[in-house]
Amino acid sequence: MEDVERVKAEAVQIMGVFQVLPRLVVFDLDHTLWPFYCEWRSKQDTPSLFPQTRGILHALKHKRLDIAIASKSPTPDIATTYLDKLAIRSMFVAEEIFYSWTHKTDHFQRIQSKTGVPYKSMLFFDDDDNNIQEISKIGVTSILVGNGVNLRAFRDGLTKFSQNTKASKNKQTKPK
Repeated sequence: MEDVERVKAEAVQIMGVFQVLPRLVVFDLDHTLWPFYCEWRSKQDTPSLFPQTRGILHALKHKRLDIAIASKSPTPDIATTYLDKLAIRSMFVAEEIFYSWTHKTDHFQRIQSKTGVPYKSMLFFDDDDNNIQEISKIGVTSILVGNGVNLRAFRDGLTKFSQNTKASKNKQTKPK
């Protein structure tokens, strides 16, 4: 098991490199924060996070960045039970956990409505490339994770967010 404090310190250090950070970081649950699908488990099971996830979540809270959940889980009751069992549910400013036929656009509309954070100020992590592609179209910087949220994916996300922010500013300042 990764040392939470060490991962937190490294994640804080990574954030310190960037001039601009997202106002809101949004996470999928299944195969992004934890290594399983909720619908294949029961409320009685003991859930676990990917090894570096807890440290990254604590680093985001340490830097006073808001975090939210966008999950298409068909078993939201199990998902919320696991968030409680893992003692991380209180960390999230918005939880959109419901099944939808869309690629999480409904989830993000609700998150945006609840938080007031513009899509361009959000960073999103998910293990489903279809969700990544669709949510990118609405202006959210989106990162595909292959083996859950870890420091490499976190750094990649912040790098892409920074690049997208610079590109957006360059578009605004160019003469027409």
